[in-house]
Amino acid sequence: MSAAIGVFDSGLGGLTVVRELRKRFPAHSICYLGDTARVPYGTKSARTVERYALRCQEFLLKQDVGLLMVACNTASANALPAMVASSPVPVIGAVEPGALTALAASRSKRIAVLGTLGTIRSGAYEAAIRKQDESAHVVGMACPLFVPLAEEGWGHTDIAEAIADRYLSELFAGEPDVDTLVLGCTHYPLLRDVIAKVCKARAPLPVTIVDSAAAMADQAAGYLSAAAGQTQAPLRCFVTDASRMDELAPRFLGEALEAPEMVDL
Repeated sequence: MSAAIGVFDSGLGGLTVVRELRKRFPAHSICYLGDTARVPYGTKSARTVERYALRCQEFLLKQDVGLLMVACNTASANALPAMVASSPVPVIGAVEPGALTALAASRSKRIAVLGTLGTIRSGAYEAAIRKQDESAHVVGMACPLFVPLAEEGWGHTDIAEAIADRYLSELFAGEPDVDTLVLGCTHYPLLRDVIAKVCKARAPLPVTIVDSAAAMADQAAGYLSAAAGQTQAPLRCFVTDASRMDELAPRFLGEALEAPEMVDL
């Protein structure tokens, strides 16, 4: 596939997916759309999320993309069937890649998913995992405070560790046999080190952490050709509101980002 990769998220967290894609597929140009004027999606109804997601998809398809990646876990959980049905190009969501990776990593088939309230309420990860293995046990834990911690750049602070400890101590008290943890939000990789530290202290068993951004890049390999060593292809970034772009984008992308293009959806 030579056309651009389209990546969509409700905000800027999806740049963690772009980061993985640029590392693995440098020859492929990327069009990123962050619906930053309407973030967060995680607190909105499923019908509203679907409506927003379809409009964002429509915009990216006009950019002549050959593959669509829905980096937003909430949109993947609530809008993916509608997006697939209306797209002429392949669509990869965030849920299925993370679910498959978690199943492959888990020894006990007891898996926990950390996500926004919208993602956890949808039950999408549980459905995706149990579709592959009905014997799997899946528990969800909504961790809404992880998003502002990531955006403030506080992912490695004592505050982040205390909040992670509050969430995870409750999780492992009720589910001591969990051995795999899915980071079901694109913001959460910025807290991975703190989450891993708390897991080591609180979990009765060794815990494997699954990053849904990396899992999405793994699945994209089925549609893209690896081109290691080639010059980095362009990245175009579109947003619906440019507030805090200069501050936030480098945290998720891992590099400076050229001025984004504002769009009205």
